Amino acid sequence: QVKWKGKDLFDLVCRTLGLRETWFFGLQYTIKDTVAWLKMDKKVLDHDVPTEEPVTFHFLAKFYPENAEEELVQEITQHLFFLQVKKQILDEKIYCPPEASVLLASYAVQAKYGDYDPNVHKRGFLAQEELLPKRVINLYQMTPEMWEERITAWYAEHRGRARDEAEMEYLKIAQDLEMYGVNYFAIRNKKGTELLLGVDALGLHIYDPDNRLTPKISFPWNEIRNISYSDKEFTIKPLDKKIDVFKFNSSKLRVNKLILQLCIGNHDLFMRRRKADSLEVQQMKAQAREEKARKQMERQRLAREKQMREEAERTRDELERRLMQLKEEATMANEALMRSEETADLLAEKAQITEEEAKLLAQKAAEAEQEMQRIKATAIRTEEEKRLMEQKVLEAEMLALKMAEESERRAKEADQLKQDLQEARESERRAKQKLLEITKSSYTQSMNSSTTALPTDLPSFNLISESLSFDFKDTDMKRLSMEIEKEKVEYMEKSKHLQEQLNELKTEIEALKLKERETALDILHNENASRGNSKHNTIKKVS
Repeated sequence: QVKWKGKDLFDLVCRTLGLRETWFFGLQYTIKDTVAWLKMDKKVLDHDVPTEEPVTFHFLAKFYPENAEEELVQEITQHLFFLQVKKQILDEKIYCPPEASVLLASYAVQAKYGDYDPNVHKRGFLAQEELLPKRVINLYQMTPEMWEERITAWYAEHRGRARDEAEMEYLKIAQDLEMYGVNYFAIRNKKGTELLLGVDALGLHIYDPDNRLTPKISFPWNEIRNISYSDKEFTIKPLDKKIDVFKFNSSKLRVNKLILQLCIGNHDLFMRRRKADSLEVQQMKAQAREEKARKQMERQRLAREKQMREEAERTRDELERRLMQLKEEATMANEALMRSEETADLLAEKAQITEEEAKLLAQKAAEAEQEMQRIKATAIRTEEEKRLMEQKVLEAEMLALKMAEESERRAKEADQLKQDLQEARESERRAKQKLLEITKSSYTQSMNSSTTALPTDLPSFNLISESLSFDFKDTDMKRLSMEIEKEKVEYMEKSKHLQEQLNELKTEIEALKLKERETALDILHNENASRGNSKHNTIKKVS
């Protein structure tokens, strides 16, 4: 609306998003190559906004938390910070070393795709994703497939993390990067030396223009007494009056106004963090804890249901496999039975033929014996006939002897065939018995499988949330100090493990680095790392 103030438009956006942690955000616009933020108490159209329509505002985080995990309560707040920081890293507005870029990319993939599944997330599934800064990709002789392989290896380790957890892990790593949350402004000191002023959640920092990672000097918010500007001159008065006042000039008056805005907002949040939470924040944190507990219970319930379903499916598959095995055994037994029956029939037929042959041979032997007797009884008158007759008798006797032997052999063979027939019929009986047993077993198995089905009514769990009450004694500083110390120890242990992982990846890809493509920030970061300098201990040294 024409009469709307900045706050009216800002509140509309926050309500649309369901955002309650509004103090981190603002509406940004650009005027004459300079960034500006919409003032809450001033009419929107009274700002020096561009004349062309439509007027574009960007809803962005204006102030950053010192510790994302402790300060960002709502899931929507965490998600908006995740999107903004991720874009700044990919656009190289925040310097990120290669090994940390790969780790951050793996958390971004977990947030988007959920748990890694090799059957779904096959080679090439990240081909269209923008996950790494172009500077990192150009720095190494590595194909997209090689980068994807390393990102996927870490992605697989994040199994079980929900989207909000993966995004929070991303922010916890990103907040330790040197350029995270820093707004840089070009300035000149009294001598005319060009410098950079950095404004962030911790304080004010002075940098060389060529080194945005390591400040030359820092002024923590709790050590600054006053900040002011007159025209283009900006003055920082330290709390310690023994320390000289720091003065510098900026290029435009508009820039000085923006610097002062950021200083006031960051200083207010700095002091707010060091006081007890307001009632509104306490309520938000209580609701966030309840929501987190509810989601955890829901995830556990779904995991149990999934496990039960998988077990039921495995049981069903095992029963189906066993049923198929029994069917195959039954088929083989049937075939063996048919072969046994055929063999028995053949043996019976052969035994009958052999028995008939033996009877025929016995008949022929009897006939030969009769012929021999008849020949002997015949009177042989001549000696020649007698000799011939004796020869015939001898031949007849030999033939009769052979016939008798053959008859005896055939009789033995018939006995042997009868014995084989008996064995074949016994084998047939055993095959029928085995078939009967298999049929009974498969019937019993099928009955069991029919009764074992996927559970239709899986157990459900009702979450009973008891209202949480707050005792303001919890804000006791001593107890808070002890809790903070404990969390610091846990954080240091996690950081140590994370650093080991990052060093391992750095060593692995170091051989593929193209030294000639290193940027000035890469070289500065490596020098800081070799000296053991981190974001926080550097600021501590130069404060």
